[in-house]
Amino acid sequence: MSMMKRRFRGFYPVIVDVETGGFNPQTDALLEVAAVTVKFDNQGNLHPDEEYHFNLNPFDGANVESAALEFTGIDLGNPLRYPVSESVALKEIFSSIRTAQKEQDCQRSVLVGHNAAFDLNFIQAAAGRIDAKRNPFHPFTNFDTATLSGLALGQTVLAKACELAKIKFNTKEAHSALYDAKKTAELFCFIVNRWKKLGGWPLGD
Repeated sequence: MSMMKRRFRGFYPVIVDVETGGFNPQTDALLEVAAVTVKFDNQGNLHPDEEYHFNLNPFDGANVESAALEFTGIDLGNPLRYPVSESVALKEIFSSIRTAQKEQDCQRSVLVGHNAAFDLNFIQAAAGRIDAKRNPFHPFTNFDTATLSGLALGQTVLAKACELAKIKFNTKEAHSALYDAKKTAELFCFIVNRWKKLGGWPLGD
């Protein structure tokens, strides 16, 4: 049995961050999506592994709030954005995740995110729009690093939690899906490894 399967009850954790055109996953555009997988080393410590990132075209009829663009700094007209459709982005990410999940002998992937319900709701809404047949993510279970950080570090804001965990965080790069996903992955690994170091895993040690 793989360590990943043992450690997370058959779940394969995948860190995800999205940038959007608003707060409603049914009506507002998914504009960026990033995913980071994790792996254990020979000492049983968890580390970030593969990274995936896409800029997306808003789906037909999608709402994009100007306030959301101001907050994220996304310029939909930037010629260097090279956006793709939700279908292209999610199918590639889902396929890669399923391959990694199978290699770790896990039954299902679980979305890890900072305030994870937000990211999961947008991923599931987009998966429904493209009629994804093999969505690897559990439909409602998630691992929320805001909650985990509140327990482990006494902070729920990503930048502040990273600061306490001595993870470098550049606020000028924040609100980019890939940057936030990478930092969330580092934070998740820190918490899992810290719990192990304190004797919380394996149980009974």
